[in-house]
Order: sequence, then C-alpha cells, then structure tokens
Amino acid sequence: MQLIQSFKLPSLYLRIAIGSAYLWEVADRLGVLGANGKPHVGWGDWAHFVAYARQVMSFLPASLIPAFATLATIGEAVFGFLILIGLFTRVAAIGSGILGLCFAIAMAISFGIESPLGYSVFTLSAASFLLATLPSYAWSTDSWLSHIKINKQLSAYQNMNSAEAILNHK
Repeated sequence: MQLIQSFKLPSLYLRIAIGSAYLWEVADRLGVLGANGKPHVGWGDWAHFVAYARQVMSFLPASLIPAFATLATIGEAVFGFLILIGLFTRVAAIGSGILGLCFAIAMAISFGIESPLGYSVFTLSAASFLLATLPSYAWSTDSWLSHIKINKQLSAYQNMNSAEAILNHK
C-alpha cells in the first residue's frame, strides 16, 4: 500500500506536464496563443505549423505532410486532454509515447539528434511511457470511475447477501 501511495503526486505531475505540453502546442498552431511573430508564440497559425511539419518530415512525399500534420495535431489534442483529465490514462499515455517517439525520430532524421534532445521530445515520449507503467492514477477520472464501479459491485454484493440472509432466516 505504501508503494502505491508514493505514486500519487508523481502520477498527477506527469499527467499535468504531458497533457498541458500537448495542449499548449495545439493551441499555438491553432492561433489561440497569438499571431505568428508575437512573443512566446511558436507558430501562431496552421500555415506556419504545416511549413514546420514539412521541414520535420522532409524525408516524406510533400503530399503526405498536411495529412500527417493533421493526424499529429488530433493525436496531441486527444492524448493531451485524456491524460490531463486522467481518462483512459494508460492507453493515452502509450499513444502519447509512440507519437512523441515518432516525432523525435523524424526530428533526428531531418535536423540531427540534437534537435529532439534539445527540445526534450525523447523526454516527453519517455515520460509518457513511464506514466503508462504506473499502478494507479490518483485524482483522475479513471480512479473516480473505478470507485463508482467498485461501490456498485459492493452494493450489489451486499444486496445479494441481504436477500440470501432473509431467505435463510425464514
């Protein structure tokens, strides 16, 4: 029990760090954080993000880049949201780890190994895989749903035992 207790804060911290990182990048490429060229804005709009995606995936046919950029953005939005709220956490974390690893490899191929290392893309991928291995996810939707399910099972079991006791008592 002590071991599981020690994972509560790190699990929450990993979920917040991974989920918010993905959602921040999605917000940036959709222009939510401001226009391109403004302080603390990386892309500022979809066109600038796709231009960057063309550089990252320069080894692929140019016609595929918009589709991969869209899939990556949808993946980041979905995985980021699910991880942040803690819903289907293990599956979302594995998906996040794979997505991050693919992105890191693409960056390494196109820009050299220092790029994904400098931007901590391998770290994000590894953190996602680590999150997937944790035994539980405190303060998550998964945890809340699990407690509801357990309570329903206990209630059904108690009702069954009460009915059985009444039948045996007669």
